[in-house]
Amino acid sequence: MYANDGFRELDRQECLRLLAKVPVGRIVHTRQALPAVLPVNFSLDADGTVLLRTSAASELVRAIHGAVVAFEADQLDPDRQSGWSVVVTGAATVVTDAAEHERLVRSGPRSWAPSPHEVFVRIAPELVTGRELVGGRTLYGLDLAP
Repeated sequence: MYANDGFRELDRQECLRLLAKVPVGRIVHTRQALPAVLPVNFSLDADGTVLLRTSAASELVRAIHGAVVAFEADQLDPDRQSGWSVVVTGAATVVTDAAEHERLVRSGPRSWAPSPHEVFVRIAPELVTGRELVGGRTLYGLDLAP
């Protein structure tokens, strides 16, 4: 961010608190050597790990397991010209431990498109960044009010 650009940098705890308020985000990964973005529902584990629940046979699982990915979620208010955006970057791994899988069946995210064989994917929060835009400000912090 740049000084006086109207944005406020969010610390890690603020980012995780805001992420916990929204049900949908976007996972950014590589598909056929090109960037791909897919909206997904998610939840946060107690340690801030992003959790996805999807079909074991999904293309997404094959594309992200073992890869570093980005996960972005936001909340915008067009009327107030304000909002926030948080990005979590880290390694995505499929949960293979049976006890952990059973715990997540009870407490993890619910799939919006259930399938008979589902897996959980964890995105380790290695880098967590976020910013908030305060409404009514230009790129240089000037008030837009008439």
